[in-house]
Amino acid sequence: MFARRTNWILTQNRYTVAVETYRASGRPVFDLTASNPTTIGLQYEEEKIRGALTHPNALRYEPASKGILHARDAVALYYAELGATVLAEDLVLTVSTSEAYTYCFRLLCDPGDEVLIPAPSYPLFEFLADLQDVKLVPYELVYDHGWQIEFESLQRAITSRSRVIMVVHPNNPTGSYLKRWEIERLNGLCREHSLAIVADEVFLDYNLEPEEKRPTLAANAGALTFTLSGLSKISALPQIKVAWLCVSGPQEIAREAMARLEVIADTYLSPNAPVQWAIPALLERRHKVQHQLCERVRGNLAELDAQLAMNPTLSRLRVEGGWYAVLRVPVTQTDEELAIALLENKGVLVHPGHFFDFPSDGYLVLSLITPEEEFQGGVRKLMEFVR
Repeated sequence: MFARRTNWILTQNRYTVAVETYRASGRPVFDLTASNPTTIGLQYEEEKIRGALTHPNALRYEPASKGILHARDAVALYYAELGATVLAEDLVLTVSTSEAYTYCFRLLCDPGDEVLIPAPSYPLFEFLADLQDVKLVPYELVYDHGWQIEFESLQRAITSRSRVIMVVHPNNPTGSYLKRWEIERLNGLCREHSLAIVADEVFLDYNLEPEEKRPTLAANAGALTFTLSGLSKISALPQIKVAWLCVSGPQEIAREAMARLEVIADTYLSPNAPVQWAIPALLERRHKVQHQLCERVRGNLAELDAQLAMNPTLSRLRVEGGWYAVLRVPVTQTDEELAIALLENKGVLVHPGHFFDFPSDGYLVLSLITPEEEFQGGVRKLMEFVR
């Protein structure tokens, strides 16, 4: 009765069962997996955000397939502030980056075609690929004083069915940005094999090393490129569902891509009018909340390093941006078993590394946006447990 594309394993894994059982017990938990910025004590400009959603034009229906020009102009201005020249005509608004991925896969892939994705990376991609009937093929990120693409692995992964190289900039959870030389090599591979780049930049603004300039791919001209982002992370407003994709690359192919995308967007007509009219004000408000998040992340990272200095059996990997830190831990059991034991014995909730497709056991992932006091207590108990 059901489509094979939805033939997922729907039973809960051991980790999920352990988390639900522990929470149901009512015992206190140090949650080091926080990902929802609206629940971690940030100060929002509430009146201005509410006011933005009551724009008088929101009651008028304007069926603009790519999104209303007023909103796309604001997104183009956001990129201008990053030093990239992006025109409103290069942009398509969507409800979410998940929907933007859908547009890209529908545009670029026939059923059974292949999308090359980095490993480690965020697990959402598997479900998006299944729903669009495409196959994910991993390529490796390697760590040597910092993360980088293992280009031999990427080249080996390319076949006649490959259509897309996906990059996450910065990666979730490794926090690693693409370097300029990596972007150039990606452009060369795409030209050689007629591939497109799909770049997820939702965490781009959260650079923890401000002395290092982090280029956006939104104006990448070396290969056909689709750059995705949205207000969920930029303005820390995941409940206000709006995102976008930006098309760049060689002029002729980029123009054809946008013409086809416009038909896809016209079919869905997704973002609602109040949100579209609010985009300029919501982007303008991003700086204060981003400052709070960056201060939170840097403070928690400093706390983590201070505690790690007293426990040589653990170490953290370099993080350049984003909201997460990766811990290297002794391999005495699987990461899932360690995460469950840590929860049941110390009340500390962390992500096991296998959740993000790390190549082996020995990794835990911690959220750096957790409230400071909770983070400090959770890391202290984690250290006690490992000792």
